[in-house]
Amino acid sequence: MRNLHFVNARIVSRDQIINGDLTVTEGRIQAITECSSGNGREEIDLKGDLLLPGLVELHTDNLEKNIQPRPGVLWPSILAAAIAHDNQIIGSGITTVLDALAIGGLREGGLDSHILDESFTAICQGQEQKLFKADHALHLRCEVADPQIEALLPVYGEHSLVKLISVMDHTPGQRQWTDLEKWRLYHRDKRWSDQQAEEVKQKRLELQDKHADKNRRLAIGFARERQVQLASHDDTTMTDARASTKAGIKIAEFPTTLVAAKAAKKFGMSVVMGAPNVVRGGSHSGNVSALELAQLGLLDGLSSDYVPASLLHSAFYLADKLNLPLPQTIAMVSAHVAEMVGLTDRGEIGVGKKADLIQVTLVNGLPIVRRVWREGQQVA
Repeated sequence: MRNLHFVNARIVSRDQIINGDLTVTEGRIQAITECSSGNGREEIDLKGDLLLPGLVELHTDNLEKNIQPRPGVLWPSILAAAIAHDNQIIGSGITTVLDALAIGGLREGGLDSHILDESFTAICQGQEQKLFKADHALHLRCEVADPQIEALLPVYGEHSLVKLISVMDHTPGQRQWTDLEKWRLYHRDKRWSDQQAEEVKQKRLELQDKHADKNRRLAIGFARERQVQLASHDDTTMTDARASTKAGIKIAEFPTTLVAAKAAKKFGMSVVMGAPNVVRGGSHSGNVSALELAQLGLLDGLSSDYVPASLLHSAFYLADKLNLPLPQTIAMVSAHVAEMVGLTDRGEIGVGKKADLIQVTLVNGLPIVRRVWREGQQVA
């Protein structure tokens, strides 16, 4: 493995921007200096560009977009789709990604149950055979109203790549779908009549009543036994947040209201919101604005969710629009989220950390990824 010496860089560390150089030895950051030292190593001249830590992504549905690029069109090879997904991830400056897979899913005509096993296999194969440029792990999303949870979770949850388990409930009439009109709008492609929508809603409510509490306890107990971090998805009320923290859940993922976000912070949870929410200036489904949470000091981390490029963009957007220090907003997409799932060896530019790095140029305020290194090896 080559030793590298980055020169003429604006290095974004955990707490400051340093005009200087950075030395990498055996895939780790060895030194950060404020002037060139050379030392006979290969020099990489960044010519004043920013040098950031590789971004860390906890929840992305982007793999599914590559498996089904258009409604009704399934890509013939899920491994090929996973590699295409990986190229988009690394090209967005994300060097560590937790791919979100649904363990149970209640979307009529959705992909959840059809692609789970093949997606799981493709991610494991790509990671184990070093087919990916980014470092991939797994985030298992447990739809607690689904009757399959009890059978599926032990099958997939034992794998060492599983770093996060989230509990979620998309039953209409609560959490993300408190407003039933928004639920109908989200499913507009189904073209339900009012009667059909009512039948779907009643079926979901019956499944929730029968399975949700039991499956929530099952998923939480499963994660605790295996010391896997837990997240709660779409908490909406103070009661939701209180129940999450009582269960030992440490991450509030996409709380839908200011009340829920405030309660999560009060109870000691980390709040993660969607980066598209930041870049678009608000939630596409009418939930609380991530910008508002950041202004109030309630935002700890961001996830690209369904747009990989939004993760880097959101950090610069927050810094610009809210006049926040760039090291603080970069930490929201790197160090903070890495620490949430115990990945303390990456996510920041510091001596001894993995040399996961991205070179970024600003073009009219827009961050452009120029080059990417993972553990000192250039991958993009």
